[in-house]
Amino acid sequence: MKTNKLIKPILYAFCALLSISSFAQTISAREIMQTVIDRPDGNNRKAKLTMELINKRGSKRLRSVLIYSMDIDKDKKNLMYFLSPADVEGTAFLTWEYDDSNKEDDRWLFLPALNKTRRISGTSAKKDYFMGTDFTYEDMGTRNIDENTYKLLENQTSNDNLWVIESTPTDPRDIYSKLVSYIDKTQLIAHKIEFYDKMGNLMKTLIVTDINKVDGFWIAHKMHMVNHQQNHETILSITDVTYNISINENMFTVSKMEKGIVN
Repeated sequence: MKTNKLIKPILYAFCALLSISSFAQTISAREIMQTVIDRPDGNNRKAKLTMELINKRGSKRLRSVLIYSMDIDKDKKNLMYFLSPADVEGTAFLTWEYDDSNKEDDRWLFLPALNKTRRISGTSAKKDYFMGTDFTYEDMGTRNIDENTYKLLENQTSNDNLWVIESTPTDPRDIYSKLVSYIDKTQLIAHKIEFYDKMGNLMKTLIVTDINKVDGFWIAHKMHMVNHQQNHETILSITDVTYNISINENMFTVSKMEKGIVN
């Protein structure tokens, strides 16, 4: 599942302004999720990302990342450059996300220490964790609407301004049996997402906070993923977000990625 249009859990944070009172009476769970995915957020964007990785002993590791993202019609291209620390500096991650559900997204990871680019397969993207975080490679991108079925659940929280939606993956390769998202009706941002494993046990919980508008677009600046089964946590903090910047589609290629950071 995807949570911001810069990295997966962030992709649930996008919406258009609409009349919630009349809309809420007739909208289906699938329509809610489609609206979340389709929320306008400019033609392209740039941001800084800090990753905080916390192990079961409470030891922390910090990573600094620069992110670029660009819409190409209904498709999306994303590029991440790791700035620090030294052991990951120069690492880069490129994704091409396709609107066509019959077309598998393309992903490449450049490892400067080996001077080698690894292509991430669809199966690996679903089960392998990205750069030591608690997000899979697929979690870092936008999930197509047809990759799940959806059900609107009863809201049993104290917040009446939430939709609670259960998403069930249709691909048997998926490591999740279901995801439960708590989506704000005004922002159309998932404030919490619960990830369940194939046995139906709670696997991970994502908490989304520090939500505000930048250049008129809603964005979540902090995402805290807790991996209950691995006793590990990842905190993603987004700063310096800018929209509709001057970038070229040509930068979103493997050859450009391997040449290093774009100024």
